[in-house]
Parts: sequence; C-alpha cells; structure tokens
Amino acid sequence: MSVGTANEKAFASTLVKNSYGKSLVRLTKINRSGKIPTWKEITVEIELAGPEFGGCYYEGDNSKIVATDSMKNTVYVIGARNDLNSIEEYGLALAKHFLDDYKHVDEANIRISEDIWSQIPIEGGVHPTSFVKAQSDLRCAHIWMTRKETKITSGIDNLIVAKITNSEFAGHIQDAYTTLKDTHDRIFGTKVEAKWVWKNHKADFNAGYEAARKIMLETFAHHHSLSAQQTLFAMGDAVIAKVSDIEEISLTLPNLHRIPFNLEPLGMDNKNEIFVNTSEPHGTIRGTMARKK
Repeated sequence: MSVGTANEKAFASTLVKNSYGKSLVRLTKINRSGKIPTWKEITVEIELAGPEFGGCYYEGDNSKIVATDSMKNTVYVIGARNDLNSIEEYGLALAKHFLDDYKHVDEANIRISEDIWSQIPIEGGVHPTSFVKAQSDLRCAHIWMTRKETKITSGIDNLIVAKITNSEFAGHIQDAYTTLKDTHDRIFGTKVEAKWVWKNHKADFNAGYEAARKIMLETFAHHHSLSAQQTLFAMGDAVIAKVSDIEEISLTLPNLHRIPFNLEPLGMDNKNEIFVNTSEPHGTIRGTMARKK
C-alpha cells in the first residue's frame, strides 16, 4: 500500500508499509465481582497501521499519531471496562476501540500473552485470596482487525514436555556428513509452540484452549514416536479431530536433547540414567494442519 503525501516526490523512495505501537504493556486484573476473586495477568502488544500515518514518516507531522503512551493507557481503561473473561474477547474489544475511535486507522493488531495463575490448593479446597503461578507455559492470542475482516489466532507457548521412552529416530539418510546413529529408545524433550485459527468469533475460547492443551499433552504422552515430525502431526491432527471450533493449527517442536554421558572413563557404566541437558544447537520441526474441506 503506497502512502501518499504532498511532498512525496522530493524523496528517492516511497513508503509502502508502516506500523507502530506499544509493546510489553503488563496488566494485572483482580476481578472481585464473584464469590471467589480471580487473578488475571497479561502482557499486551498493540500495533496500528494506515496510510494516513505517512505524514509522520515523510515530514515528521504527528497530527495523525496516537501516542504510544496513550495506547498504554488504553490497555488499562479497556481492562477496567472488560471482565477479561478471555484474552480473545479482551483483544477484540481493544482492537475495536482503536478502529472505532480513530477513523484513519486501517488495521489493528493486538497480541496478548497470559500467565496462568490459580488459587493455592489447601485442605478441603482452595484459598480464596492467595494464588500460585500454575504452569510455565503462556496462553497467547493475536487479534488482527480491519473494518472489513477479523482474524483470531490463539495458542500456547513454552509448553515444556519430555518422555523417557517410546521415542525412536532411525532410518534417516546415511552419507558422508552423517554421524548420528539410529536409536530405538531415546529421551524426547521439546518446548511446544502451538497456534490455532478459530472458525468463528463466537467460539468458547476458554473451553477451546483447555481442550487443545489437554489433547496435545495426552497425545504426546501416549504416542509412540518414530520422529518428532510424526508426533507433531499426531498432536495437531488430534486437536483438529476433537475441537470443532478450530480450523487450523500450527506447531513448532524444537528438539531439546538429553545426551547420554560417557561414564566409562570414570570406571562406571551408564545404565541409561545419566544425561547431559543441551539446549543448542537444536533441530526445529514445524507443521500446519488444516481441517479437510
């Protein structure tokens, strides 16, 4: 999209795309309306785009600029007005605000990640006002909105999993560059990144997230893996099969290796118990599964 200005001809280039916004806006909301308070902690990124921002780039004309500090304040105002039942619903409200209030904004991108907290378990139930960060992974959402279209992508990041058996890797190409031996019993460790596209904007986002996370974990645990690629597909295929509101899912599985340590120079045998945890370099496996038409 070319971004025009009266003095555009004075420049050697033309601005074909622009965006700007505010990142890493952290919001904690305590909802006290129910019998038991809830704790929500999210990180928000806002990105706006439109041809009328061109004047700022070409000439330093800020008359169309929504200050990024104002964007930060808006995160808290919309947070106060919104129940924050789900990060998807909150992101939709935030994106709609920027398009409704600023007619020259053509596109709003809202990216949200949520740290999952829950009440601390105590004997007989949970403590009503004390919380624990429940898991290492983050719940994520990306709202892309124009005045004609809206796309909601949700997902999970940093879902760290491992299995100590039922994982193999054999039969790969053996050539002059190959030193990796076939193995039929290895540790399979990875950090799952999953993103899925919703079929509609009226889905039960919370139920869909809980179901997708549970299905991926159960599939990883039960699946006899012949490769990370095969396990990735099995996890994505299971989500598509069981969560009807999800149209497409993309997964990234890096290989986080545990390499057997050689104890022989120290006069001991390694009984498949002692490993070195390595994070780099690592293989990265990606795949996208879409619902059959």
